[in-house]
Amino acid sequence: MSEGLVVVVRSIIGYFSLFIFTRALGKQQISQLTFFDYVLGITIGSIAASLTTDLSSRAWPHWVGLFTWAILSFLLQSMTIKWMYIAKYVDGEPTIVIMNGEIMEDALRKMKYRIEDVLQLLRNKDIFDLSEVEFAILEPNGNISVLKKAEHNPLTPKDMNISVQPSNISTELIYDGMIIEENLAKIKKDKNWLIKELKKQKVKDISQVFLATLESTGNLYIDKYEDNGKNKDNTKK
Repeated sequence: MSEGLVVVVRSIIGYFSLFIFTRALGKQQISQLTFFDYVLGITIGSIAASLTTDLSSRAWPHWVGLFTWAILSFLLQSMTIKWMYIAKYVDGEPTIVIMNGEIMEDALRKMKYRIEDVLQLLRNKDIFDLSEVEFAILEPNGNISVLKKAEHNPLTPKDMNISVQPSNISTELIYDGMIIEENLAKIKKDKNWLIKELKKQKVKDISQVFLATLESTGNLYIDKYEDNGKNKDNTKK
């Protein structure tokens, strides 16, 4: 068997092994991963890479290693779900780093965080003044959660006793020049209605439309191929 064919076979084994293991371990988002999860993922990926390309050794020891790491990860994940005190030590706990606008230096020192790191995270939340912050909590995944002081919170319709209509997601009606019949049926419209709405915006053919969506407000948003992002047409339902 040629080396190329061996690599192909090993790649298939490694690919489907990783697929099965990652599906079994759940669908945690990248933003939710702790540092340990990140390192664990790199390690499992490295083992899969060795399984694929390390032709100087047999494949099965690499696969056993990959299987062992995946099983240990699954067991540890199950334990953290079942027992909160284990999750506390494995994933860590949220830590208050700012309280009443004052920085908790001891907490930062224990977490080996610099104040510059915290300020950067706050700027990502559009906060440039520490005095606006009631509490800032550093989450185990490295993100920061912020509670602003009441006087710095923006006004909402509820604060002003203004009633508003509930918001809904938009419905795609055309994508890449093709009508999405299923979505048209959901809003109880037909192709003739859609064509008439397009003609109101001087769109002669559906093939001219890259995207058309019916917004929750009843507006029909149309993006044409030839507009190059300059002309966005909207028409009322």
